[in-house]
Amino acid sequence: MASTVDGTAEGTQDGVRRRDWIHIAALSTAGVGGASVVFPLVSQMAPSADTLAASTTDVDVSAIEAGQSIKAVFRDQPLFVSRLTPENIAEAQADDGADMRDPQTLADRLGEGNEDILIQLGVCTHLGCVPLGAGEGEDKGEYDGYFCPCHGSHYDVAGRIRKGPAPTNLAVPEFEFASESVIRVG
Repeated sequence: MASTVDGTAEGTQDGVRRRDWIHIAALSTAGVGGASVVFPLVSQMAPSADTLAASTTDVDVSAIEAGQSIKAVFRDQPLFVSRLTPENIAEAQADDGADMRDPQTLADRLGEGNEDILIQLGVCTHLGCVPLGAGEGEDKGEYDGYFCPCHGSHYDVAGRIRKGPAPTNLAVPEFEFASESVIRVG
């Protein structure tokens, strides 16, 4: 190539040589190709639509009267939703200071801003059986709460372990009030 007066090679425009343009085009093509390979690999790691749908459960609590419980399903596990009576609340609050294996107050189990609706997983913390007590006429155990018939764990009305082999209270999942009558669990 012949040189010009300013010392640049002929065939360059504004200081960009033909070889530079080929490098830029090749790198751009490689970048687009790399992104088209990486995007499917990353997006396949996202949870599927059915998994996302099962990650929350909405429970309508408007029809639950004081003293009643309903059973729902959350992530393929039973969910107990109870509306406590003033007597239940007084009884549970009186036991807040009792010597328990897994001490928790009623207010801790109800959550902030919730006065009478108790939400907990219906799975015994011993070996995963479903306790009785949430349905009408079921055995509520010695503490008038829940009774696990598999190995004899007794829970009080707030789902706190009081007697038996279960190591911890019934689990309280994360929840929020989606409206005045609907609770979103999960």
